[in-house]
Amino acid sequence: MSLDLAIPVLDVSPLLSGAGSVGCLADQISKACRDCGFFYVVGHQVDQKLIRRLEQVSRQFFALGLENKLAIHMERGGPAWRGYFPVGAELTRGQPDQKEGLYFGAELDEDDPRVRAGVPLHGRNLFPEMAGFRQTVLDYLTAMTRLGHALMEGIALSLGLAATYFADRYTRDPLILFRIFHYPPLPSQVAGPVWSVGEHTDYGILTILLQDTTGGLQVKSRRGWIEAPPLPGSFVCNIGDMLDRMTGGIYRSTPHRVLNESTGGRLSFPFFFDPNFDAEVMPIDTEALVADDMLQRWDRASVHEFQGTYGEYLLSKVSQVFPELGRRKL
Repeated sequence: MSLDLAIPVLDVSPLLSGAGSVGCLADQISKACRDCGFFYVVGHQVDQKLIRRLEQVSRQFFALGLENKLAIHMERGGPAWRGYFPVGAELTRGQPDQKEGLYFGAELDEDDPRVRAGVPLHGRNLFPEMAGFRQTVLDYLTAMTRLGHALMEGIALSLGLAATYFADRYTRDPLILFRIFHYPPLPSQVAGPVWSVGEHTDYGILTILLQDTTGGLQVKSRRGWIEAPPLPGSFVCNIGDMLDRMTGGIYRSTPHRVLNESTGGRLSFPFFFDPNFDAEVMPIDTEALVADDMLQRWDRASVHEFQGTYGEYLLSKVSQVFPELGRRKL
């Protein structure tokens, strides 16, 4: 394993403030998405005080006893797919992850047409009864949605498209999914390798990840597995399978995994900025298609063969991650 900061660090402030060269940044995004599918972002204008509050309330929640955490178990979230799950309840490649977590999404009231129609993954969040928790999460969702829109403008420009390409077709009203994960220390005496989260790629267009200072994220590069350590004031971004599909493999989703080797808990905060649930994901007319890499992928599956809406695609994946919930609720 090598510590490799060849994962580029990009200052995205021109996308948010209009100052500086967006053209230069678009070139940097293009290179990052073609070379490794991962990049750090700084200059993102997300309030550091908000980030510290988020980390604080998250640590307070995970310090609760299991009975208190189960008060907002995902079973109570129904088709909205929100709430808490304990260690081992989420699967990657059919194996239990060594993490617990909270699932959130856009906060929708009961009068929203999608909620009234029972559209999966839409509804109210389940929040613990802790001072400041709900508002902190909602403020963070607002900040990250703004950043997601800006980054997608940069990705559009990096492909030689109009800045509003993705917003016009897929993300004007994005499907946003937010997770707060806690990785406890791994068992000290277990036969064979045990991963906090095994090798996988993300489903959607763009993931924006906040890490604590513990480390443990690993990315599969052309030279093998490398560390993606936490950098102060940054987020880690990676592209997902749907952007891989849209670009015909020009921008390729990259496998990654997590190994918490510390003696303490690790927190991570992935924010998924995805197409609208009803959007039909279509290829972008750019360059010639790159050869399908299904035989080299971690799951031996082709993301390019799928046809239909993003919601249909996502629900097919959810049933693999939470099979019991998928059978009973979605």
